[in-house]
Amino acid sequence: MNGAIEKARKAAELQARIQAQLKPGLIGSASTVGPANLHALGIAAPKAELKDRTKPAPLILDEQGRTVDAGGKEIELTHRTPTLKANIRAVKREQFKQQLKEKPSEDVESNTYFDPRVSITPAQQQKRSFNFHEKGKFERIAQRLRTKAQLEKLQAEISQAARKTGIHTSTKLALITPKKELKDGEIPETEWWDSYIIPNGLGLKGGTASKKDEFFGVTSLVEHPAQLSPPVDSDTPVTLGVYLTKKEQKKLRRQTRREAQKELQEKVRLGLVPPPEPRARISNLARVLGAEAVQEPTKVEARVRAQVAKRQKAHEEANAARNLTAEQRKAKKVKKLKEDVSQGVHIAVYRVRNLSSPAKRFKIEANAGQLHLTGAVVLHKDLNVVVLEGGPKAQKKFKRLMLHRIKWDERTSNTKGEDNDGSGQSVKKTNKCSLVWEGTAKDRSFGQVKLKQCPTEKVAREHLGQRRAEQYGDLALGEAALEPRA
Repeated sequence: MNGAIEKARKAAELQARIQAQLKPGLIGSASTVGPANLHALGIAAPKAELKDRTKPAPLILDEQGRTVDAGGKEIELTHRTPTLKANIRAVKREQFKQQLKEKPSEDVESNTYFDPRVSITPAQQQKRSFNFHEKGKFERIAQRLRTKAQLEKLQAEISQAARKTGIHTSTKLALITPKKELKDGEIPETEWWDSYIIPNGLGLKGGTASKKDEFFGVTSLVEHPAQLSPPVDSDTPVTLGVYLTKKEQKKLRRQTRREAQKELQEKVRLGLVPPPEPRARISNLARVLGAEAVQEPTKVEARVRAQVAKRQKAHEEANAARNLTAEQRKAKKVKKLKEDVSQGVHIAVYRVRNLSSPAKRFKIEANAGQLHLTGAVVLHKDLNVVVLEGGPKAQKKFKRLMLHRIKWDERTSNTKGEDNDGSGQSVKKTNKCSLVWEGTAKDRSFGQVKLKQCPTEKVAREHLGQRRAEQYGDLALGEAALEPRA
């Protein structure tokens, strides 16, 4: 009992002390003290007060929308602050973006290093996202490519057709040819070769053109054509072989035989080889053998004839050993006819008026094959072109064949009845062959010589164009056009 009374007295004293220390204007009464404070002071809070404190405080808003307490004073609500580092970085990122969007302050604008034209981009990497293509984008691209390919193909066909027919050359010539005929003594304002680069409507009377006028194709650049090395190197020294005269050849042969005879005599003198038998013949039998020939003439004659036969056989065997086989002879002949064309190929173009004779065709093909020449023979009515490639010696021989050996001037008759008057009489034409052009090229363009029958000039040009040699046909055609028909 005494202990309980003592505890009650201490609690009363503590309650009185707390009441004395609390300020009436700030707290009001001891009932406003939180249960936690009372528990710290050792005072048990009433159960009703604890029950009221668990409920949330009522939210009171004034007319301006501010939060106030029961007495009408404004209360500042506590804002939630993030605790995770990721959330803190996100908040800082949003604040930084907001600062970038705001107008720079006056002190920044007054800085000499500030440039308002430069856009400020964030230092952090942009987040990647999916960028889907617009529907039909690749279909439009494919259609555009197909249209472009068709256009290029059409342009190539047009240019190829123009190149075959010669329209492109005529077009270029038409651009620079004079537009009108000038009378005698009339002086044009500009020459026809200058009218291609001078723009239309430019008056040149009374002075020169100003620097501002732009002429077509005239620039400040200087065109330097590419330097092409010649197919034949003319700087290499030409060495000629040593050729001896007949007299020098005989003298050299005598000296060689004399040296060989002396060497054989020395070997016989030293006993290295037995001495050769006397070279006896039927004509010098008595002089070489002497008394022996008189004593036994029949025996000596038989022995001499055997020696002659032996020497003849040895001579024939030596000749047979030196002879070449059929393959070796053929290879030697081919090597003699073939020439080195690595430094340049010699080309000759011939034009024959009539090449319908099988004998003349055979001569051309056979001689070209024997001389190892390559080329082509194009046959077309009165215009037959023969193009041949090879070495200079072979070209020289074939040139003599075409211009001298073959008799082209034999008059041939046209028995097909193609005469204009319809009388059926044969029309005779003088056949001839002429050398159109000869020169050199770097490489061969044709293979084995073959004949090609072409019904039209276009087909003949295409046949030569396959080997990039249509210029040979143009040369022959131009010469045939300028030559008067017999």
